[in-house]
Formats: sequence, C-alpha cells, structure tokens
Amino acid sequence: MRRPPGREIYRKCNYSVFEVDGEDHKEYCQNLCLLAKLFLDHKTLYFDVEPFLFYVLTECDKVGCHLLGYFSKEKHSSQGYNVSCILTMPQHMKKGYGKMLIDFSYLLTRLEEKVGSPERPLSDLGLLSYRSYWKDVILTYLVKNNSRSGSISIKEMSQETGVTSDDLISTLQYFGFLKYWKGKHIIIKKKDILEEHTRKLEVRKDSPVTLEPSLLMWSPTEYPTYP
Repeated sequence: MRRPPGREIYRKCNYSVFEVDGEDHKEYCQNLCLLAKLFLDHKTLYFDVEPFLFYVLTECDKVGCHLLGYFSKEKHSSQGYNVSCILTMPQHMKKGYGKMLIDFSYLLTRLEEKVGSPERPLSDLGLLSYRSYWKDVILTYLVKNNSRSGSISIKEMSQETGVTSDDLISTLQYFGFLKYWKGKHIIIKKKDILEEHTRKLEVRKDSPVTLEPSLLMWSPTEYPTYP
C-alpha cells in the first residue's frame, strides 16, 4: 500500500491528510491503533474502531505517502471531544507535525461550528503539547484583536478558535495572562510577548506545516449512531 486508504482531504506541498473511516477500513485503523500502543502507555482502543474517524498525516514522494502521525476522533462524542488519540511518529517529533495535527483537529471543529477538547486524561507529553498550542491560539487571537477597543470575551475567543472556554481559561491562568481585579477577570496583554509572537507568525506563515484552511476539501458529515 503506497498511501492510506480513505479520502485525501488536504494537500500542501508534499504533505497530505487522509480521512479514514474505521468502519470502512477496519484492519488499517486497528493497525494504526496497535502502532500507537507501542508508544502511548494509556492507549487502550485497538479493536472497536468502527465508531471512529482517523486523520492520517503523510509526507509524499515518488515512492508513496509516508506516515508522519495521525489522530482519531469519535463520530459522535457526547462530551465534545475532538480528539481521542493523537500520535506523532517518534522519528518525526520536534518538526511541527504534532502542532499541525492539533491545529487540523480544531480546523475541523470550527467547520462543524462547535468547540472541542481532547479526550482526557492527557499524557504528560500530551498536556505539554496542548498547553503550548492553546497558548499559541490565545496569543494569535490577541495579536489579531490588539487594536480592538473594549473588553475581550472568552466566549467570543472560544467560538472563533474552537477551543473550549475551560481550556482557554486554564491556559491563561497557567501562563499568568489572567488576573482578578475589582471583581472581574482581566486578560493581561504584554506588549513584548505580543510583538515577539507577531514576528513568529510572520516567519511561520510560509512554512509547509502551517495549515492553509483554503486547501481543505472537506465538509461535516452526519454519521449513524452506534449502540
């Protein structure tokens, strides 16, 4: 097999993302889960893959599409989880692929007009990765709205980014961006941090691992519920 089964829904340069339905390609998805089990101590799902969708990130060349990582998500999550399991292959870590996968999960969440959060509990590495991503999302939002007058609403930030209010608030508190003053929570916008993040965004915009939503060929699908 030179490429994952399922449908290619995103391509930028030589990177592609495939959407694979666990019901249509059961053996492939089970093998993905067993592969993840080698590297994730808390990984338990590997047999009942039918209620899940798998989003597989690959790097393509003339030989085929090589696996970089993937995430899975439930077709119907009563708790609003947008990721059940996420894995970057160990030999491809520290290259931005984990952030790309997380960003991709939230891109789908926004197109579904929802907010989402990864399934708990998170591993120590998973928590670090998500905290870093949520911080990046918050700073990008603050940079984008830096000249805006009036207060910033956590609810509006959540709706625009797809990140739950709880995750935004916990991240703001963790990094010291939130203070309680005169009976209200105030988001602290530190000029030096925003200027540094603006420079990072400028450098990052042309990177092949930075998502371009316009290249996504996907729309939400209604799936039957599973007993």
